[in-house]
Amino acid sequence: MAANINPTVARRRLGAELRRLRLASGLKSTEVAERLMVSQPKISLMENGRSTISPRDVRDLCAIYEVTDAQVIDSLMQMAKGSGQQGWWHAYGDIPQSVYIALETDATSLHTYESMAIPALLQTPAYAYAVIGETIPQLATEEAGTRLKVRLRRQHRIYDPARPLRLWVVLDESALRRAVGSPDVMREQLEHLNAFGAEPHITVQVLPCTAGAHPGLSGQFSILRFADSSAAPVVYLERFTKDLYLEKPSDVQHYSVLHGHLQAQALSPDSSRDFITDVTKTYIDAASNP
Repeated sequence: MAANINPTVARRRLGAELRRLRLASGLKSTEVAERLMVSQPKISLMENGRSTISPRDVRDLCAIYEVTDAQVIDSLMQMAKGSGQQGWWHAYGDIPQSVYIALETDATSLHTYESMAIPALLQTPAYAYAVIGETIPQLATEEAGTRLKVRLRRQHRIYDPARPLRLWVVLDESALRRAVGSPDVMREQLEHLNAFGAEPHITVQVLPCTAGAHPGLSGQFSILRFADSSAAPVVYLERFTKDLYLEKPSDVQHYSVLHGHLQAQALSPDSSRDFITDVTKTYIDAASNP
């Protein structure tokens, strides 16, 4: 397996292929579980890419599905070996959002709506550190430092000259007005945001408060898409204790429509840059008149 294929995405691809083979064999997941003497949820977890799949699992499943093509079996076995490898984020220990980070690392495009804060991929170090420290009560200094390092490492994805991430952000005005850290931190952050908004692969739109009610009132969401056609798009909903990942085509379509409506209601990218510049001036004034 190529070194740039991360294990979470490899598991999703392998799981999708095994599900295809099972359906082609005409077997139900309960029947496969019975033959393997495992629980039906384990089969579902493997097919959804949520569980590690060993080469032995692949061998046994291929036997059940009557797959005889040695090249196909070998390809699946190699995918299973790769799915057990570790991504760069594992070097930082047991960190939150590891599943999302794996998907983000492999995604080709990310459409997101943020209502409360600047998206993590576009945060400055000072802003990110303030967000981490102020949103997680009693977080140890060492743990905060680790989370900051991970967040900044994630940003390498949008700097990658070989395959820059196509990022489309719709940002609620409240995220600009919420003073995270000092006025100087906010000034630097908004200037940073405007600089990225000028990049050809990044679009930033501001949804002003004057827009009134809109489809994003229910909260943040992100839609990740991948180059490999076998890797289905994923909707990510960040929650405080447990994140949600939606892969059903109807769910992805629903959130894609929502993002389209938000784009239509938001200011244009050029007007958004002007808007952000105006808000930046309020922080410059605040810093000079404490």
